[in-house]
Amino acid sequence: MYNDKIQDKDFRFEITGEAVTEGYLTINETTGDVFVLKSVDREKYDCFHVIFNVYDTDTNQKIDKELAFDVEVKDINDNPPRFIDFPQTFTVSESQVEGFLGVEVIAQDIDEKNTKNSTFNITVVQQTPLEPNIQAKWIDERTVHLNFTGCFDYEKAKDYKITLEAKDHGTPPLSSTAVISLNVRDTNTHMPEFKKKEFQTEVDEMKLFRDVFRFQVEDKDTPNTDGWRAKFFFISGNEEGIFKVETDPKTNEGIFSIVKEKNYEITTTVQLEIGVENIEPFTKCVNGKLIKQDGKLYRPDSINVTVTMIDDNDPPVFKPPKADVFEKEESEPGRVLFTPKVYDPDSTSFRFVLVEDPANWVSVDEKTGEIRATKKMDRESPFVDVDNVYKVVIAAIDDGDPPASSTCTISIHLRDTNDHKPQLVNNRLIMCGNENNKVMLSVDADPYNGPFHFSLDNDEDTKQWKLDPAYGAFTSVNP
Repeated sequence: MYNDKIQDKDFRFEITGEAVTEGYLTINETTGDVFVLKSVDREKYDCFHVIFNVYDTDTNQKIDKELAFDVEVKDINDNPPRFIDFPQTFTVSESQVEGFLGVEVIAQDIDEKNTKNSTFNITVVQQTPLEPNIQAKWIDERTVHLNFTGCFDYEKAKDYKITLEAKDHGTPPLSSTAVISLNVRDTNTHMPEFKKKEFQTEVDEMKLFRDVFRFQVEDKDTPNTDGWRAKFFFISGNEEGIFKVETDPKTNEGIFSIVKEKNYEITTTVQLEIGVENIEPFTKCVNGKLIKQDGKLYRPDSINVTVTMIDDNDPPVFKPPKADVFEKEESEPGRVLFTPKVYDPDSTSFRFVLVEDPANWVSVDEKTGEIRATKKMDRESPFVDVDNVYKVVIAAIDDGDPPASSTCTISIHLRDTNDHKPQLVNNRLIMCGNENNKVMLSVDADPYNGPFHFSLDNDEDTKQWKLDPAYGAFTSVNP
């Protein structure tokens, strides 16, 4: 350092700043030579701002204005790129489609930016096992994604060691490495297979059965995973939804049940085809390519099931099972009141019997089921309910072994007739002289009401007495 105002003066040079206080720079007070006392780490101090002054030693005053200068620290390649963000352990599904593996790696070089010293590459330098091929794909200047080509096979390799290297372009080049442990998760690469290919059973029609029988399957995938758990389905024969197959979550067996009733007119053989697959879709690594189930190369296993539905003796069926008949009470007996219609899917021969006839008013023809009145019916009978209905029950019994039967209820609605004479409430009255000189007569004609016709029994009475009114709900007798 030099100053042109120091002639003929006693002086000293001085520098100040962080470089001086930290012991990196010093100056010869007389000659102005500036010395570096120790090595400087550019990554800590990339530049020093230095203040230069010259002082009069006699007065200790500045001889001239201070001068400032910067000392830049030149970078050397003394830092390798370092991995700052990456998963040490990672799990990938065996059925992963080639491409992005799901791993992101970030590295950093703290040497001077935009120079060869801080520019680096990341590559996969070692991989065990070697297949599928894993590569590093650049995303930006410090980030890569791990990609792969091919497919994973859990049975060949369950874990991988991947060594990454980050290497800069400096002289000499520096580098560092990182190791990632990659675990492969087993997925559905084996189709489930039935241990037995045919099943036969017999069941009675019109009955629900739980757990008729079970299918056992074999699957080489990891137990208790979705790639191992069986899922059964009907291929053909169950269009009406009569049967059902569920999976036992503990044993992985198929449970065959009958969940819907159906009446078969004759003993019938039902042919079913049942398939099995897994909950998780099937994939397989073949010759370095991931193959998915497409129904051609890998078809689900299937079995044939024969179910014999045994026809039971079905009872005759009344159509309808209840009937309403309207009849006038006190009608003459002998008339046909009702003829039933009956259908029997198993038999054409059946007979009719009378089950309920509490008043013994009707009869039933054993062959045709015709119901005839055998007596006059009284609406006021205690066997008739409050709605004026008399109920009769008949049964149809077929000739099966054992015989089957069903019943039909006939409600006979009785219309009332005028079969009760009206009665005077009082047969004898005493009349005393009173203001009106009359007595009132009332009538009991339950269940009917008036008006009524009133009259006197003989001509002599008509001469002495008068009825007023002669037609109405009641009347009065006047002398």
